Amino acid sequence: QVQLVESGGGLVQAGGSLRLSCAASGRTFSSYIMGWFRQAPGKEREFVAAITWGGSITYYADSVKGRFTISRDYTKNTMYLQMNSLKPEETAVYYCALDQIPTGRLRDLNEYDYWGQGTQVTVSS
Repeated sequence: QVQLVESGGGLVQAGGSLRLSCAASGRTFSSYIMGWFRQAPGKEREFVAAITWGGSITYYADSVKGRFTISRDYTKNTMYLQMNSLKPEETAVYYCALDQIPTGRLRDLNEYDYWGQGTQVTVSS
């Protein structure tokens, strides 16, 4: 089993920044993808960003390109999401997820095998 624990959420004003962390523990695989998703009240969970095992390839939703940066630290088994220029409509619970056998559908939440409990991000206007 794999355990994922997010942290770093909070309240920030529009235009501000936050950095989310996702600590992974337990059994992992040599080739996997980790991703961030978010879910606003009354809306479906949506893809935000993903990063490959090697960390050399990153993917972003169009809505966050240029403002968000996904990264990972292998020594700490931790993934990060740096979020800049946040907007009120980005208020949501942010989840990290792990896809242990990637098939290419990294923007599909059903592709992912493990999920964290989520961390609340609130952006005030």
